[in-house]
Amino acid sequence: MARIAHIAVKVEDLDPSAEFYEKALGFTPTGKSRSEDRSRRSFSDGEINLTVLRYDSEDADLAQAAGQGPCIHHFAIEVDDVAKYVAQVREFGCEILSDPTKVPVKFRAPGGTVAEIVPVGRYRKGME
Repeated sequence: MARIAHIAVKVEDLDPSAEFYEKALGFTPTGKSRSEDRSRRSFSDGEINLTVLRYDSEDADLAQAAGQGPCIHHFAIEVDDVAKYVAQVREFGCEILSDPTKVPVKFRAPGGTVAEIVPVGRYRKGME
């Protein structure tokens, strides 16, 4: 069965956001990372991975996928068979937003939200 394992929040200022989740709410920091167009800090509440991310530019393709400004950017759904679920979301007419052969597979769900399909265990170490 599929389950939500991760939520990514796009923020304007990474450091104060990260400090808030750690110090005000007590989430456990699980790491930092950098991609070509964004920086991340990840946390866990013991069950779900929360990543705050800041894009270098709001013009980046994936920054635009969720809309302008701060917002919930996407959530991840763990599955036991990525290819099977990619085929299923396609059957429902979902737009695939990333390379469907590379994890994570981001897609636009009915209603417009962005989600991603990942294999079981992807976020157990905490990092995106």
